[in-house]
Amino acid sequence: MEFQLLGPVEARQTAQNPGRRVALSGSKVHTVLAALLLARGRVVGDGRLSELLWGWEPPATMNAQIYTYISRLRKLLGPDVELIRRQPGYQLLAEGARLDVVEFEELDRGGRRALEERRFSDAADLLRRALDLWQGPALAGVTPYLAEAEVPQLEEARVTALEHRVEADLALGRHQRLVSELTGLVSEFPVRERLRAQLMTALYRGGRQADALHVYHEGRTVLAEELGVDPGPDLTAAYQGALSGELGRLPEPARVSVAVSGAARRTPPLLLPPDLADFTGRRREFEELCAALVPAPAERRLPFRPRRLLLSGMAGVGKTALAVRVAHAVAGEFPDGLLYARLRHEDGGVKDSGVVLAQLLRTLGERPEDVPVPGGGPGRLDELVHRWRTRTAGRRLLVVLDDAANELQLDALLPATTEAAVLVTSRGRLSTVPGSRGLALEPLGDAESLALLGAVAGPSRIGVEPEAARLIARACAGLPLALRIAGTRLAARPHWPAARLARRLADPACRAEELRVGELDVRHTLSKALRQRPVDEREFVTAFAPHGTEPFTTARAARFAGVAEEVAEELLERLVEAALLEMAGIDATGEPRYRFHELVRLVAAGLPERDGGLTLSGA
Repeated sequence: MEFQLLGPVEARQTAQNPGRRVALSGSKVHTVLAALLLARGRVVGDGRLSELLWGWEPPATMNAQIYTYISRLRKLLGPDVELIRRQPGYQLLAEGARLDVVEFEELDRGGRRALEERRFSDAADLLRRALDLWQGPALAGVTPYLAEAEVPQLEEARVTALEHRVEADLALGRHQRLVSELTGLVSEFPVRERLRAQLMTALYRGGRQADALHVYHEGRTVLAEELGVDPGPDLTAAYQGALSGELGRLPEPARVSVAVSGAARRTPPLLLPPDLADFTGRRREFEELCAALVPAPAERRLPFRPRRLLLSGMAGVGKTALAVRVAHAVAGEFPDGLLYARLRHEDGGVKDSGVVLAQLLRTLGERPEDVPVPGGGPGRLDELVHRWRTRTAGRRLLVVLDDAANELQLDALLPATTEAAVLVTSRGRLSTVPGSRGLALEPLGDAESLALLGAVAGPSRIGVEPEAARLIARACAGLPLALRIAGTRLAARPHWPAARLARRLADPACRAEELRVGELDVRHTLSKALRQRPVDEREFVTAFAPHGTEPFTTARAARFAGVAEEVAEELLERLVEAALLEMAGIDATGEPRYRFHELVRLVAAGLPERDGGLTLSGA
């Protein structure tokens, strides 16, 4: 038998009547056949079949109707196919049968392996044969419930194979013939950056540099409007290559066309952002983190010592920069790869753990079609976690998880192995992650602040006006984000004396507004952190911030808010945990004292009432 799923769902005889199409009728029969074929010989439960046939509203006669469809398929497919009742559902066995999905995957896998080995002609041929198996939209003729569950991953596999085939064709110098095809594909998939980068490459190599740059700028606009993001690595690299001329170079093919396993030739994944060339300070924290990630020989022999490091601190304090620098420094300890994932969206929303896992699994070599689609219920997340822990078992990986929201989000993302290490950054202190070691980042001291300001602005700008430099650093209150912004503004305005910026920053009313350059913005960063907190915390901060210029006690906060001291204490401790409030020591009576970071106070005081919520009474 031959089965087709990459197009209309069909079955054909190959023995008695070669090529004869089996007359399948009705979307329900097509759905049952497709579901059993996609299971690859595994049992498909009655509940799953019901969900794919009728969604959330199955008929009372569900089991009887499923039995009828199975019986009909047995008669239509004949003795070459076994349809077996096996609790809790049905199983399809067809020895020697051809399934186009399986054939597509084998050809795609071979094509990608050839591409990795720079056998571009072989890759183009294999991938073209894989794509020729598609006879239209996948799973045509099935119910919308099955289509919704399975078509997205099949379509993703098709487009990914298409991208790989285009990559091979570009490497073979076929750019002229690709321009028309890629123009249509970019129109169909406007936010797929790799296709857009490939169109830029084809245009550039065809002598159309201006058109290539137009494609980039159009893509940047589309990404910003549709997704609110900037271009990623593929599109950015194509743009830089067009400006430098690198885009015109063809990759060098393999010198010897020999079959080498993909695993043997695959480069370990390196997803880390680039290290900051002007990174300054944090020497103690840097050495502590490196020592924890590269344990002494005696510690390596301990039975189970997971390396899970949690780096916490307020927004803008430099957690990500330090984590990235540490990861680059210890890269030699992790030969199997350095992974990076940001755990929040650009607007501050928390990313789904399943989405992050799917991204990491694809990075580690899982085929997109083999990665369960996130959001399909607890079962899908469990499968993703299982695949992730299996993939990372025994591998010496470093996983950097940036801007974690809470322990629940992290739980699914932690490898269950001692060989892999995890470095997590978070604004709050995640105290319940098992086997973890925490390190809280504080704002920089005076000396480190001046050093960072000088590294960004240039030592000469700081050296000629030391007093102005000290005033600027003091206005930035030790926050690396603010210091980097101030230094960047000075570097971009060589005709400005540093004293001019110092005067602008001296006024508390406009200081936060002045600390902005390009996409770096202290007000935006800190107000976003405030808006992500619960309403009662926001109400307290925005109402009390203008009055909190000096350290204060729980009693004063309770009087101001008009609440009991135990309620105020809980509120204050939550704000400390969220790095929106600092501990300022203990007073003479033994009571803890709190204070706002100066920039948090200024930003919170400047928020409109609608952002902070109801103004508290009792001031």
